[in-house]
Amino acid sequence: MDSRLKKQVIAAAVAIVICVVASVFIADYLTKGSTTSTNVQINQNQSTSHRQLAEANSETSLSQGDELADANLATDDIYEKYDLNPKKDPYAFLADADFFDKTVTEEESDLEKKSKELSLLVNSVEQDLRVTVINGNNERVSGQGFRILLETMDGDKVKESVYYKDLDKDGLIYVGDMKAGDYKVSLEEIEDYSVPETVSIHVKEQIEYRLIEDISYMIKSEDEIDATVEDTAVVEALKDADNTEKVEHLKEENTGFGIDVSKWNKEIDWKKVKEAGVDFAIIRCGYRGSSTGALVEDPYFKKNIEGATKAGIKVGIYFFTQATNRVEAVEEASMVLTLCKGYEIAFPIFIDTEGAGGKGRADELSKETRTEVCKAFCETIENSGFNAGVYASKSWFNNNVDVSQLENYYIWLAQYRGTPTYDRSYDMWQYTSSGSVDGIEGRVDLNISYVGF
Repeated sequence: MDSRLKKQVIAAAVAIVICVVASVFIADYLTKGSTTSTNVQINQNQSTSHRQLAEANSETSLSQGDELADANLATDDIYEKYDLNPKKDPYAFLADADFFDKTVTEEESDLEKKSKELSLLVNSVEQDLRVTVINGNNERVSGQGFRILLETMDGDKVKESVYYKDLDKDGLIYVGDMKAGDYKVSLEEIEDYSVPETVSIHVKEQIEYRLIEDISYMIKSEDEIDATVEDTAVVEALKDADNTEKVEHLKEENTGFGIDVSKWNKEIDWKKVKEAGVDFAIIRCGYRGSSTGALVEDPYFKKNIEGATKAGIKVGIYFFTQATNRVEAVEEASMVLTLCKGYEIAFPIFIDTEGAGGKGRADELSKETRTEVCKAFCETIENSGFNAGVYASKSWFNNNVDVSQLENYYIWLAQYRGTPTYDRSYDMWQYTSSGSVDGIEGRVDLNISYVGF
C-alpha cells in the first residue's frame, strides 16, 4: 500500500472512533439530564411530605404512570384517595397491654398457684368456734361464700352434722353457744380451689385468757370500714369538767408528764415532743367498731409508736372497747398484743371503756358485764407478760363498772378539774383534753403518772 492510501485509511478510522465517542457522550448526557429533570420535579413535589412517595410506592398494583401521577397530587389528595389517616401513631401498639403475650415469672406463677391452696385455722375461746379460711400465701380468702361441715364427735363416731356458711363472704365463720367437746371441721369443695383435710378441735368449757394466735386475720384497716360510724368514742370526762381545769404542763414531785394520742392528732413531730418535756405517751393502737364490731387498727399507730420510741419517749397503749362479752374482750386484747409485738412497751396497756354516743353496741351493757369485759381484757394482757389497766372518767368508774373488782390493775382516771375529786386510788390522771405540746398541731390530752415504769 502506497503512503497516500495508508494516510486515507488512518484518517477514516480516527473519524469513526471520534463519532462513536461523541455519540456515547451525547447519549449519556441526554439520559442524565432527563433523569435529573424528573427527579427535581418529584423532589419538589415531595418537599412537603416524605411519606407521600413511601405511601405511593406501597401500592404495588399501580402502574409506573399512576405513580408519577400520584407524585404530582397534593398530600391531602393522596390521603383521601388511599383512605390513609396521617394522625395515626405507628407505635400505638406498644401501649396496648394485650398486644404482646404476657410473660409470667416463676414467682408470679407460684403465688397464683398458692392462692388456690386453702387451709383452715380453727380456734375456740369459750364454748365457741371461729374458722378462718386462708390460702397458701397466708392471706384470708374473701368473696367466696365458703361452707363448712361441723361434726360433733363421740369418740370416733359422728353424733351430729351441721353446715355453716360464710354469709358475708369475708373468709371468717363464727359459731357461738356450743357445748364443750370434740368436733371436726371440714371445708366443702369449691371450684378452682384445693380444699384441706378435716381439722379436729376441742371446744373449751371455760374461757382461757390467752392470746388468740390467728387474731391478725380479723384485724381490719380503716380503708375496709366506715370510720364515721365505727369510731365514735365519746369523751365522757367532759361531763365532769368545770372551770378549774388546768391546761399547762404539770409535773409534780415524783411524777411523770405525758400525753395520749391517736389518729385525731394526725402527724406528730416526736423529736419536738420530747424536747417539750414529755416523758411518756399512751398511744391508741385501735378500736372495735361501734356498729359492726369490727377490729380496726388506728391508721397512725405504727407511725406514732415508732416515732415516740425513736425519740426516747416511754410508750404505753390504749384500746377503745366495744366488746359485749368476755370472748370479745379476749379478741381485743389479742389484737393489741399482736400489733405491739416487737415494740418496747414500758407503760401499761389500757382498755378504754368510754361510751359511743348512745348508739354503740356496748353502750347498754350492765355494770356486771362491762366489769367482766375489763377483767377479761386485763387478764389476757397480763398473761402475756405486760402490765394492764383500765381508763375511764370519774362518773364512768362510779356508775358503769365495779371498781372493787379492778383494783389489781392500773387505774387511769380522766377528770378535767384543777384537783381530782375521785375518792378511790388511781395511778394516772388525765387532767385536760385542751393542752398543747410543741410538735403536735391542735389540742392534745395531758397526763400525770404517779407510778414509774
